[in-house]
Amino acid sequence: MGRGIRAASLVGGLVLVLAVSGCGRRAEDLNLEALDAATIYQLGERELETSRKSEQSIRYFSEVERLYPYSEWAKRALIMQAFAYHKHREYEESRATAQRYIDTYPAEEDAAYAKFLLALSYYDQIDEVGRDQGLTFQALQALRAVIEEYPDSDYARSSILKFELAFDHLASKEMEIGRYYLKRKHYAAAINRFRVVVENFQTTTHVPEALHRLVEAYLSLGLTDEAQTAGAILGHNFQSTIWYEDSYALLTGRGLRPEAKGDGWLATIYRRVIRGEWL
Repeated sequence: MGRGIRAASLVGGLVLVLAVSGCGRRAEDLNLEALDAATIYQLGERELETSRKSEQSIRYFSEVERLYPYSEWAKRALIMQAFAYHKHREYEESRATAQRYIDTYPAEEDAAYAKFLLALSYYDQIDEVGRDQGLTFQALQALRAVIEEYPDSDYARSSILKFELAFDHLASKEMEIGRYYLKRKHYAAAINRFRVVVENFQTTTHVPEALHRLVEAYLSLGLTDEAQTAGAILGHNFQSTIWYEDSYALLTGRGLRPEAKGDGWLATIYRRVIRGEWL
């Protein structure tokens, strides 16, 4: 995060930090207005490293901003507040503080890190598939912003990996809902979900299963052209998967073969992707 701090400017503050910690004085007992910006900042860093709670470190960094509002230390203290909030999983506060840094210091080196922290404040709340996916969409948007605005940074490289995982997470959600409908024989609703995966999440690991589930659903509805076409796409792109083996067994068990038929949406995909007929 940003440029290194000159060692000479920290000597006096570091000595005082060590003295304060050695005496066991509480932060609220300190007269922070009597300390310089570097010393208060170092107190905040030490509290962040040693405490399981964020309150005191945030207090120190906030005091740097209040007492020395136009200093380099205030700038550093603001980004450290965002980091402290995130470290302690106070994601909304981290996001708000990171955004404040971006708004106040848009051209600074640490603006890239602030943007990355903002994205992480969404991304790190993505957990089990069953939760609402609004945070996933927000994470994708924020990660994309890092990738596009700071393409040569380490943060962009990390954001690309996280973007792919979040994208896969959305596809997983669609698959979960589609399976739910399929199990309950709501075939049309299931098809709509699996279609989303095939059309919008082509780069994820869920496409082979989505195509197989389409074979299942279309066969259940008696729509054999669509089922055969889904099987053809599956066989062309994912022939070595268990999903193709299962689809092949389903189709041949009814005297059908995986082949493109009809003029439906799957036939259009087949022509475009496999035959290269884009018009």
